[in-house]
Amino acid sequence: MATAMRERRRFTLEEYHRMGAAGILDEGERVELVEGEIVEMTPIGRVHASVVARLTKLFGARFADRAIVWVQNPVSLPRQGSEFQPDLALLKPRADFYRDEAVGSEDTLLVVEVMDSSVAYDRHVKLPIYARAGATEVWLIDVNASTVEVHREPTATGYRDRRVVERTGSLAPLAFPEVSLRVRELLG
Repeated sequence: MATAMRERRRFTLEEYHRMGAAGILDEGERVELVEGEIVEMTPIGRVHASVVARLTKLFGARFADRAIVWVQNPVSLPRQGSEFQPDLALLKPRADFYRDEAVGSEDTLLVVEVMDSSVAYDRHVKLPIYARAGATEVWLIDVNASTVEVHREPTATGYRDRRVVERTGSLAPLAFPEVSLRVRELLG
């Protein structure tokens, strides 16, 4: 006997957080809420981890007095039914370090995703959601191609401004145009 396929059950941010609090989602599980669906993330590889560690040190040194360096912590996108854990984000400074409120796209100055095995997922799933949420600037660091994709000017359909910076190039966040970073520094 064939069973008819039923509609998927989507979860709200509140339900997702309650599952975590109840222990249904283990604290060590690598999952994100993507448009109401709980998605298991791929394990972090050595190269990916190394680049995140390098970015953490570099961004901490360059931006610590002007932004909060937010490493693999949640960014809530409630209108999109999503909550991501970008590899790194620069947040607007707050005295409580976002203890009393969830971080949203309006709090981000820059979102950084490191891509190795997640290239298609980060480009075609997460990036459009960040754009719809209004995240001002997203960098996709492609460790395989040794490039940084810079995405700016979010719209409902994606980012209007996209450029690729090669390994020998430099770039600066919109929020801190005077801080030039070499791609070589970011990738190692």
